[in-house]
Amino acid sequence: MTHIRPRLGPMLAGGVSLAALALALNLAPVRQQVADWMPQNAPGVEKSRVERPEARGDAEAFKSTDLARLREERAPVTQDAVSQTTSEADAPSASAPAPQVAAEPMFDAAPPAPMLLDRSMVPQGGATHLAMPQDQMPPVYQDQGRDRFSEITANPVRQVADDPVSTFSVDVDTASYAFVRSSLNRGVLPPKDAVRIEEMVNYFDYDYPAPDDAGAPFRADLAILPTPWNDATKLLRIGIKGYEIPVGATPHANLVFLIDTSGSMNAPDKLPLLRNAFRLLVGSLKPDDTVSIVTYAGSAGTVLEPTRASDKAAILAALDRLSSGGSTAGAEGIRQAYQLAGSQFDADGVNRVILATDGDFNVGISDPEALKDFVERKRASGVSLSVLGFGRGNYNDELMQALAQNGNGNAAYIDTLGEARKVLVEEAGSTLFTIAKDVKLQLEFNPAAVSDYRLIGYETRQLARSDFNNDKVDAGDIGAGHTVTALYEFTPVGSEGGLVEPLRYQDAKPAAPATAADEFGYLKIRYKLPGEDTSKLIETPVTRSLEAGALEDAPQDARFAAAVAAFGQILRGGQYTGSYSYDDVIALAQGARGADPFNYRGEFVTLVRLAKSAAALEPQRR
Repeated sequence: MTHIRPRLGPMLAGGVSLAALALALNLAPVRQQVADWMPQNAPGVEKSRVERPEARGDAEAFKSTDLARLREERAPVTQDAVSQTTSEADAPSASAPAPQVAAEPMFDAAPPAPMLLDRSMVPQGGATHLAMPQDQMPPVYQDQGRDRFSEITANPVRQVADDPVSTFSVDVDTASYAFVRSSLNRGVLPPKDAVRIEEMVNYFDYDYPAPDDAGAPFRADLAILPTPWNDATKLLRIGIKGYEIPVGATPHANLVFLIDTSGSMNAPDKLPLLRNAFRLLVGSLKPDDTVSIVTYAGSAGTVLEPTRASDKAAILAALDRLSSGGSTAGAEGIRQAYQLAGSQFDADGVNRVILATDGDFNVGISDPEALKDFVERKRASGVSLSVLGFGRGNYNDELMQALAQNGNGNAAYIDTLGEARKVLVEEAGSTLFTIAKDVKLQLEFNPAAVSDYRLIGYETRQLARSDFNNDKVDAGDIGAGHTVTALYEFTPVGSEGGLVEPLRYQDAKPAAPATAADEFGYLKIRYKLPGEDTSKLIETPVTRSLEAGALEDAPQDARFAAAVAAFGQILRGGQYTGSYSYDDVIALAQGARGADPFNYRGEFVTLVRLAKSAAALEPQRR
């Protein structure tokens, strides 16, 4: 592409029509755009010429060409028009008048390899103007190898005799799965710390029974099945589905879009994708919902005061005016966004800041701990914070997770417009409307039935046993219609080849109470209803009656969740999956795909196939 740029300006300025150039270069997309640019059924075939301004022969001459005359003289192009071009070698000197174009082929009998035009040199989207040449455009931001993720150490195997209780906070984020997909679609394996297994499993919807009453916003759905990668162990699948708010009954939404417009957002998968994502969200809001927009780069400012969603034209115009440039004063933007949300606070509605960024804060407060503390204090005001991540190369996932988890919000990664539609339109209820907050799970294993266990994923959501009953300890929230899935792998007592070798000199396992002889464990769930500060408790035993004798007899959703968990573990190195392979994951997922109206599960199978041939490290850009 670089070898054509010195030639393109002189050729256009010297009298070569853009259409002829596109045809000569055999660029089908460009020819189609040029055809759309021309009037239909124009009579005759004439030379399309542009008078050379000063025959300077460089990009500056191209920039100053009278484009209006070019548009006036455009006409259909035939092969004869292609022959009416001039070569670079025949270009006149700066003092010579512009010559007539010689009737000779543009290329010799053996043309060179096809050349590509810079996209900025041709009309885009049927526009009636030519963009500035590439060397006059602001550079697209590109970075590599600066993505940041919190270090994750897989949950260890715990022996029930020593540590029978497991406690953790729910997690409804899906950012990890989308980032993994983005990596695999680029032909490279994701960094291990980018793979959070619970987020990969929770990316998918599962057909768990939904509650009918908002006062009891969910109930547990349990299943036990053979572990696909270990014949000696079992999987316990815990599923929760949130109460679904009826259509038309959603509360008023007071939303502040906090948008990063710094220089690092100048990339096709950042600010342009971000604008389109918010356009989708605006289209799904109710007319009386409120939208405000705050942007930040070197400084922060309000670009749209609180506006009713019914005035879509004003909101969309504000989005279209956004451009990128400067450094990143993210902390100041967050302060202003909270202030604006507070000015429109609705005690009976949803008050939420939606931060859209690559997370590359470099002005003002940029330390994740300091920002986390600020957001944690602000959540007490009733304003929550959700995060949408964009881009690669300098993506700061560590900061995104800290903000979302402490802001009583969720985190998603937007790599495609389809993902934006999934998060902001199809799952808008679960993204925006909370039906339960501070949701904690605690599972006590029966030492007479289980010898050891491990929780798959949720490493960043672990809680102390005493945190379960402490209503001051923050935990994850669940949105309307959200599904949450957790998987435990455990070894039944008496099973050979479990997760931990038995000890020779320890006392025998204590006997279980007679009333618990049929139980593997006991599950407790604590949650608070929105607007309340005292938690409620759900309890249910984990009985042997839930167990499927064979893997194929297990519920379909449980098998698919196991396939996703296996894939995530393999991407992280397969510490506990043994010889289980990508092909095994594919077979398990295909057999449990079930109803898949949006092809999310089919896409998962494709990603596993891509992982088989993906590179371990992204090639260095030059």
